[in-house]
Amino acid sequence: MNLNPENDKRFTVIVREAYTAFTELGIRRVTMDVICQRLGISKKTLYRYVDNKADLLRKVFGFVRRQVEERMEELRKMPGNAIDILLEMSKIASRQHEGISPLVTEELKSLYPEIFTGYLRSKRELIVAYIEDNIRQGIKEGLFRHDLNIGIVANLYFRKVEDLHEPGMKDRMSFKHDLVFRVMFENHIRGISNQRGIEYFEKKAKNLDFNL
Repeated sequence: MNLNPENDKRFTVIVREAYTAFTELGIRRVTMDVICQRLGISKKTLYRYVDNKADLLRKVFGFVRRQVEERMEELRKMPGNAIDILLEMSKIASRQHEGISPLVTEELKSLYPEIFTGYLRSKRELIVAYIEDNIRQGIKEGLFRHDLNIGIVANLYFRKVEDLHEPGMKDRMSFKHDLVFRVMFENHIRGISNQRGIEYFEKKAKNLDFNL
């Protein structure tokens, strides 16, 4: 039986190193032996925490999800209004996506389709929920329009952020990625904001950091 990973430092080290190995080498090339060699531990020790490679992958992506959730929770405490916070949320989601190479995504999809589907669903549910809360905050602050369909808007915006990282997107566009991100974000804000929100964004736009 696996050990309870909660607050277990060794478990954290294992999933961090496994995540690094998967992103550097791809899923197919990373075996349990590779993980043990990189960590300097025995298979017996590794199997105290995971059942097999599929279980390791589930826990790695679960760990990645928790990291994103922790960062999103930190943003809720940051100074600023809904527009400021949405920009930081969007950058976190984009950076997390950038950290996973297309090779890893394609191998996960073909070799472990159930894990791939579960990861995508979990990520969507997490980020969309935060976007919905952000929209409600913006409406309450008098920055966003009151007539928005919050669920639809949140899902559409999540899809826009995802589309920026679709394989081949960068190759099809001759513009810098940070510029595309900025235009996408600005169009979204202008679409959901009332006049007060648009005026705030225009006042702050020059000083906002859109670098990913």
